[in-house]
Amino acid sequence: MSRVVFRGATCGLLCGWLPVAGAAGFVDDSTLKLQLRNVYFNENFRDEQGLSARAAATAKSERVEWAQGFLLDYQSGYTPGALGLGLDALGLLGIRLDSGRGRSGTGLLPVHDDGRAAQEFASAGVTAKARLGKSVIKHGTLLPKTPVLVYNDARLLPQTYQGTQFTSTDIDGLTVSAGHLDRFKQRDSSDSTGLYLDGYGGAKSGDFTFAGADYAVSKQLRLSYFHGQLEHFYRQDFAGLVHDLPLAGGVLTTDLRYFKSQDSGAAYGGAIDNDMFSGQVAYAHSGHTVGAGYQVLDGEAGLPYISGATVYSFSNVGIGKFIEEEEKTWMASYGYNFTAAGVPGLTFMARYLSGDNGRSGAAGIKEWERDAELAYVVQGGPFKGLGVKLRNYVYRSDFARGRDSNRLYLTYDIAIW
Repeated sequence: MSRVVFRGATCGLLCGWLPVAGAAGFVDDSTLKLQLRNVYFNENFRDEQGLSARAAATAKSERVEWAQGFLLDYQSGYTPGALGLGLDALGLLGIRLDSGRGRSGTGLLPVHDDGRAAQEFASAGVTAKARLGKSVIKHGTLLPKTPVLVYNDARLLPQTYQGTQFTSTDIDGLTVSAGHLDRFKQRDSSDSTGLYLDGYGGAKSGDFTFAGADYAVSKQLRLSYFHGQLEHFYRQDFAGLVHDLPLAGGVLTTDLRYFKSQDSGAAYGGAIDNDMFSGQVAYAHSGHTVGAGYQVLDGEAGLPYISGATVYSFSNVGIGKFIEEEEKTWMASYGYNFTAAGVPGLTFMARYLSGDNGRSGAAGIKEWERDAELAYVVQGGPFKGLGVKLRNYVYRSDFARGRDSNRLYLTYDIAIW
């Protein structure tokens, strides 16, 4: 009874603007979910590479924080008729459980000018949407996920964007996407700002526009192309191919990716003109997945991307990104799904990356990273959906500070309706 009352009250708040006679699908097909995230980060710096003597004297030796996150996600259905209308809402809250002036800066929480982490931070967003056939247009708070822009969700709360996005699946096998974004909030901030290039230290910003398509040629072959442009910073083209080949009782997956990036307009972030080629093959059989890949950047500057976003690259892992100017990276990985051994919900992953021949300014660079991850999701009973994930990252570089990082995630999804 209480769930029905709550659902009715929520609808009263969110769909008062809809004609009452046309609100049935809006309400009946709606969902409301609450995700709880409890995250602990412990990072220890192992060297002072990349720091001046003065900076090294005051640099932190560790970053340790613990925080609780709440993500409330409401998604309405659509009103009946050829043109369906709907409304989504997202509420985010992060609460500090443990931190310190000398241990802040993990990316879980905002950091004040005095070096202390915020006690709490929160934000909310609303998204209006309309559907015609299998085409949907959304305006408001968005979580874009395309090869040229992937929102970051690797900490306590996700990075969010403001703008308009269009998606269509009217043609079988083809997904067309386009959008225009003008504001965003970082994963550890409740402040909305204009968009800018990662690593850029100036005061300029620009709108981001993208368009592209994914096409399933067959069950085994998928192609994609996207174009994105951050106004007065850079423009970028992406082409990708994924192929699955049944082989000896398993599946061999080949994933090829190509980025072409150039500076745009006033080039606030500096000159950019490079190509990035990357490829990975992975063989999955009886719960085991073994992978190997290679990536190379050629040209001026590193791979550009919007500040704080996740890079659509095999090398965007726990700490390093391996996308510096002229950098060449090889990588190897192994994963096991314990469902094959009779333990559903338990997974393990390990990987190693080594990058060299890159440049940071005029200096040559090398870096490597070793990661391991163990995760379990409860499959049944009163705690069904409770997830536990333990990550260990080891990173070393001759142009940035080396780090040993241990991270513990506890997540729990609650479907309120």
